[in-house]
Amino acid sequence: MENLIILGAGGYGRTVADVAAQTGEYSKILFLDDNSAAPDVAGKCEEFERFRDGQTAFYPAFGNNESRMMWLYHLREAGCAIPTIIHPTAYVSPTAQVEPGTVILPHVIVNTSCVVKAGCIVNCGAIVDHGCVLEEGVHICVGAIVKADNRIPGKMKVEAGVVIERNTYQ
Repeated sequence: MENLIILGAGGYGRTVADVAAQTGEYSKILFLDDNSAAPDVAGKCEEFERFRDGQTAFYPAFGNNESRMMWLYHLREAGCAIPTIIHPTAYVSPTAQVEPGTVILPHVIVNTSCVVKAGCIVNCGAIVDHGCVLEEGVHICVGAIVKADNRIPGKMKVEAGVVIERNTYQ
């Protein structure tokens, strides 16, 4: 088991911690946050390097797609381990590819031959149907449905409950 440092102790960070804990893959989960003094906040985001020990993964938990991706690139350039976090109730097809820095929340479906690139959020109950590609930093909100064969542009946010018809985005 390794440790997990989550950058950002807000609502999304707390959600990531909850899902990460449910995977059973982490022995300790702490936060770095620039604006919180909660007991489980171990320092500021810029202090991440002092936690690099070869047994710690880092996840940038910022709901803002631009900020999340900026930190993901920064952590990647620094050589940090960046996990993929998938809730145990999610279905991810064995033919799907999910890149590091992505979180897949409860009751999500990522179907056959999908590609979910780095830094994506696929929120509770969302469905990403066969043959879809989510480019880097996409956020699929609660209950949204992306029908087959779409390529969702990088850093796009698909709002809660939205249905994107097949082949809308190429």
